[in-house]
Amino acid sequence: GYHADRWKKLLIPYSSPIKAYFDTSDEDPFCMYNYLLDITTWNKSIRRGFVKVKITDYAGNTVESQMNSEASTFQQYKRVKILTGFHRDIEKIAKISLTFSTKTLIGPKHKLRILQMKLKSLNNPKR
Repeated sequence: GYHADRWKKLLIPYSSPIKAYFDTSDEDPFCMYNYLLDITTWNKSIRRGFVKVKITDYAGNTVESQMNSEASTFQQYKRVKILTGFHRDIEKIAKISLTFSTKTLIGPKHKLRILQMKLKSLNNPKR
């Protein structure tokens, strides 16, 4: 990340135009660790809702993502990419848990059946 008072000095030396996106959290130390969640589902009917991701390391430390403000649409055999953010980074992930929610109190509970899933760190792309 970049310190807010020094970001221009770090980005301006590049000769080509650069877009910079600053994503911060509302909790101290205000940094976010971003991951791209790539999901393929196999539900026959369309599901629309929100996914929350929880990652755990081998020592049992866990961190949970913030729920996206916009619902995703999941269709059979279609890939969906979701940007997730965490307040802390976990280097060696032992377990990934997903919670699917429609945020509705009325109506049946639905499950999201996952065929394939990838979680990629955007802060550390080699992981």
